[in-house]
Amino acid sequence: MSPYRTPLLITILLWASAGQGLAAVAQSAGGGSGWKLCWSDEFGGNRVDPTRWRFDLGNVEGWGNKELEYFTSRPENVYVKDGMLHIRAMRESFAGYQFTSARLSTRGLFSTTYGRFEFRAKLPTGQGLWPVIWLMPMDSAYGPWPASGEIDVLEAHAKEPGRVVGTIHYGSPWPAIASVNARYPVPGGLDQFHVYTLDWEPGVIQWYVDGKLCEDRRNWWSSSRTDAHGEGLKNTPASERNPWPAPFNKRFYIIINLSVGGTFGGKPDPRVFPQEMVLDYVRVYRKTSYGLPALNSLTVKAPVELLGARR
Repeated sequence: MSPYRTPLLITILLWASAGQGLAAVAQSAGGGSGWKLCWSDEFGGNRVDPTRWRFDLGNVEGWGNKELEYFTSRPENVYVKDGMLHIRAMRESFAGYQFTSARLSTRGLFSTTYGRFEFRAKLPTGQGLWPVIWLMPMDSAYGPWPASGEIDVLEAHAKEPGRVVGTIHYGSPWPAIASVNARYPVPGGLDQFHVYTLDWEPGVIQWYVDGKLCEDRRNWWSSSRTDAHGEGLKNTPASERNPWPAPFNKRFYIIINLSVGGTFGGKPDPRVFPQEMVLDYVRVYRKTSYGLPALNSLTVKAPVELLGARR
């Protein structure tokens, strides 16, 4: 056999092997007709997978929301056990703060344009707790927040223990912002496991709970224009806005966190701590019509990423 043919043969064998694994995973995932699994975490190990998640640490000016917690990567605040990810908010003195918790993201590790995002999760509902699952743009292609968009899969707080909120943020750079949200019920309560799904396709974003459609959004806009002070302009005419469906036509990554206090969570009740947000799995699907990415995206350590986002 010619030595020049060996690398090609190895490449073909790797593709065949990875393809068989992908087919098995996609078939068992149940993404529905026309969808294939492109990225997931089933939390099957004994720690947070560093190839899938990174930690956001500290408290950077309340993360823009007047939050009261200090995010850590300590096992006291975030751990994997029995196939589930646990994020624990605690009342304790740490680094000058009175509460600790954790925030994980796929920034720099996984991002995608469009897809179906599934999260099987159990949420806490105590006063001052603020569990969030959301998507943020990998690159601020249209300018500072929220001109480049934000998609909140869910937020929950104690004021509405049987509901979650789904939101999209868009418009011009701060403070000329725009957003629209919907509050939808979660039968059986947030403290039970439910499958929260976001379908994001060109020109449409939909929220589901346990397979039931709860909200459908098809109207938004984006403007990159700012004034001399770098602030967004209000009432930007349609002719000066970014082409539809901006800003929701770029790569976004996943964030999961359990915050304390803040503009949404409210004043925390010290008696409710500690509390946990628990995730059974995170799965992302893409339409099969999107096709496979280039051969050089092959990664043996995580072959499921073969069907991932275009980088």
